[in-house]
Amino acid sequence: MLTPPDPATMAVSDADATPTDAPDTDALAPPVSQPGDAPPSDAPPNATEHAETPPDEEPLPAATSDPVGDAVSMAGAGSAGDIEIEDDAAVRAGPADDVQPEPSAIDVSQAAQPEPVAIDAVAPATQVEAEPEAEPEPVSALEALPDVAPMDESAPSATGTDAEPPIEAPPIAAPTTVAELVAATLRAAGVRLAFTVPGESFLPLLEALERADIRVVATRHEGAAAFAAEAYGQLTGRPAVCLGTRAVGAANLAIGIHTARADSAPMFVLVGQVPRAVRGREAFQEVDLVDTIGRLASWAVQIEEAGTAADLLGEAANRVLGGRPGPVLVALPEDVLDEPLPDGTRVPQVRPVPPRPEVDEVRRVLHALAGARRPVILAGGGVLRARCSNDLTRLAELLHVPVIASWRRADVMSNDHPLYLGMAGYFAAPTVRSRLDDADLVVVLGSRLNEITTFGYQVPRAGQRWIHVDVEPQRDAVGDRPAPEMVVEADAKAFVKAALTRLRSAVLLAEPLLARDTANAEDRAAWETAGSVDGGTWKGPGVHPGRVIATLRRVLADDGIVTTDAGNFGGWAARGFRFRRPGTFLGPTSGAMGYGLPAAIAASLAHRDRHVVALVGDGGLGMTLAEIETAVREHARVVVLVFDNERYGTIRMHQERRASGSAAATDLGPVDFAAIARACGARGVRVETDEAFEPQLRSALVSDRPTVLQLVLDRRWVSVDDRPAIEAAPPAG
Repeated sequence: MLTPPDPATMAVSDADATPTDAPDTDALAPPVSQPGDAPPSDAPPNATEHAETPPDEEPLPAATSDPVGDAVSMAGAGSAGDIEIEDDAAVRAGPADDVQPEPSAIDVSQAAQPEPVAIDAVAPATQVEAEPEAEPEPVSALEALPDVAPMDESAPSATGTDAEPPIEAPPIAAPTTVAELVAATLRAAGVRLAFTVPGESFLPLLEALERADIRVVATRHEGAAAFAAEAYGQLTGRPAVCLGTRAVGAANLAIGIHTARADSAPMFVLVGQVPRAVRGREAFQEVDLVDTIGRLASWAVQIEEAGTAADLLGEAANRVLGGRPGPVLVALPEDVLDEPLPDGTRVPQVRPVPPRPEVDEVRRVLHALAGARRPVILAGGGVLRARCSNDLTRLAELLHVPVIASWRRADVMSNDHPLYLGMAGYFAAPTVRSRLDDADLVVVLGSRLNEITTFGYQVPRAGQRWIHVDVEPQRDAVGDRPAPEMVVEADAKAFVKAALTRLRSAVLLAEPLLARDTANAEDRAAWETAGSVDGGTWKGPGVHPGRVIATLRRVLADDGIVTTDAGNFGGWAARGFRFRRPGTFLGPTSGAMGYGLPAAIAASLAHRDRHVVALVGDGGLGMTLAEIETAVREHARVVVLVFDNERYGTIRMHQERRASGSAAATDLGPVDFAAIARACGARGVRVETDEAFEPQLRSALVSDRPTVLQLVLDRRWVSVDDRPAIEAAPPAG
């Protein structure tokens, strides 16, 4: 254990600065525009804060105001955690360069990203050399709203001086009916893609979506439509739409609605309803949609007449985009859709402004981090939605504080970074839980602290100091979880940028940082050892699942997108796959089976130029297997890796833990997934050995069609923690 540092030697001081922030290019590039399309005439959400940046160009700096106002100096004094706030006037007396650093201090004012592990090479009282600028993260989809990529990818690129000017898209007429108003509202909210199994109850809406230039993709099941829309929203930050008809369609959409709520993914759910005249008379497929399926959503409403449509749609858009994003269900009686709009009806324009932290809140959080001995940042989906992974990395580097990702948000920062210590939750390396328990301060940034991330609500533990930064933070004790020491209601980007602004002129003293860095390096080494999943010599039958994951990481490009279904097979990726860029992982925190393939299709439609690989079990793929045809029809060149043990493996594991002798309903029969893929027009290959996997994976990644690789998996590979006895790998060399 390390001796707690004297806060007087862990000083952090800031001086006033008027920064010009580089734009937050983040997580995922937006979909490619269709050839000939003009930029959308409607302004994107948050248009007052962001400007569209072409995805192939270097983003230009955009001037922004200092979100924290006057910078204030911080210096340690007294007992641990007791940090005195210096008089602002003393700080403002002169520029930061006039302030003499204390002996044995490291001035980070000139270094945007000091190397935390190499600090032992820095002499006391010397400045850390500035490192190269971090690779910009792709432009947020909420900042640039080009249209969805076309199915025909053979069209020539309109680049170069001799390229013909693009043909302008026809203007979209002002809405005259409720259906047209719905479509126009969706368009204004950034929607460019809709997924559905069509129904006769909303045919006017399908027509209006086409006229609004919102592409409609037919799926084979409404559950897949909802999963695809959820994944698109989670991936891009821009909502998509799923549509279903009456009770039956809404019931099938329900699993995706629940998933979107769990993932805080923006999504519009539009459900056709029976005509108003027959409501309450057991009409065909009738149900109260708002009070049944709508209860799974963040908010639900039924539009009863044209006169109230604009207000209700505006509120729906605000609920989808503002605060904590989520799914909103709008029920639309069939006879309302063609109803004329009253004169003067305007299309709702929603521009939610993310909550920003107060000056004192940022100061107090930085004080706490500076004074802690073993702090850790637990970062979640809020960081990915806010598109601030690069800034989070800079903050961690400046403070020399490690980062742990919440469950299924492993791409929150590069897993190769020395300050990354793994993903919490199911199949986490054992070091993750122990590091969280050992922390004397946990700063939870953009995480909901669900059951899986917190290891059954054991993090934060009783008596542990923790701070919650979120758009909807927890304010009080809940169950066994203590109340946070401090709450900051703020968007992750706003908070991290404010913290970086205050740290630009900070001076961190070397001695306590050396101790912190030594501990960080030891923690990282322990995690890397515990995270190995491909060890040992496996001679079959079937593949070594850990080696599959190691091969996938070695072959797949860093910007390749990985989606996962629910099941024990996902444990090898959870522990062993190293994500290197934000926005490259999609996994449902709802634990829903059937998600992997529809999510991969949505990712491929959003990013035609990137590889997309779905990790699925034979049970989960069976639930959405028909969507292979959707992938073929939509030219989504996804690669599906099926870990096939002919069993509902996770449930069987729980049965065996009960030791009751029962194995009811968990054994499955053989399915030739490769043959089914070929019957649908995709490629299908059965892989039975480790040696056969890599060449087949490489062929799949360059194929012009979707590919299903059916991986034979011996049932003794129960989970990443319950493996068959295998020979140790021979020593290298």
